[in-house]
Amino acid sequence: MSAVPFADPPRFAAFKHHDARDGFEVVFFRTGESRILVEGHTCAVEAGEPYAIEWVIELDREWRTRRARVREHSLNEVGVIELDVDGEGRWWVDGLEVSELEGCLDLDLEASSLTNAFPVRRLELSVGERVSTPAVWVRALDLRVDRLEQHYERLADFEPTQHERFSYSAPALNFRSELEYDRSGLVVAYPGIAVRAA
Repeated sequence: MSAVPFADPPRFAAFKHHDARDGFEVVFFRTGESRILVEGHTCAVEAGEPYAIEWVIELDREWRTRRARVREHSLNEVGVIELDVDGEGRWWVDGLEVSELEGCLDLDLEASSLTNAFPVRRLELSVGERVSTPAVWVRALDLRVDRLEQHYERLADFEPTQHERFSYSAPALNFRSELEYDRSGLVVAYPGIAVRAA
């Protein structure tokens, strides 16, 4: 089955986080002719540690990350990082180029279930296609930035809803899950992480 183009994103989406952390995430989309602006907030408690994360991510119309600002507030600190990328895989963190991140086209925030939409929207895989696509991964509690190897495989659609399904894995985290997406390419069900609330 060939890939069907995704619909435009909604004005907002909300996710209830569970299992890995307890919390809530709300995201707003502003779509222009040449960019998509994503503004999000997650408030959660993970392993007894509370945190609040807010971010602004700028994407181009191909859903490649171009710029981001992430602010974190926890018991121990308030931190901010800024990321820039040229759209071809060269990244700068707080103005300094980080060669270890070269080749990544996507930003993945540990505190967000929304950012798994970026590679799915960008790649538009057909059923049976599998890709390896590394992401720049920003940790929740300390804003540490790492390269995270990720794998996506498009599965057959979930029949009752016709939602698209993907097998997702991040070997370095020993993590694998089966994600379900709606027609706008946003996660509806992310077992062990979150479920769509609105």
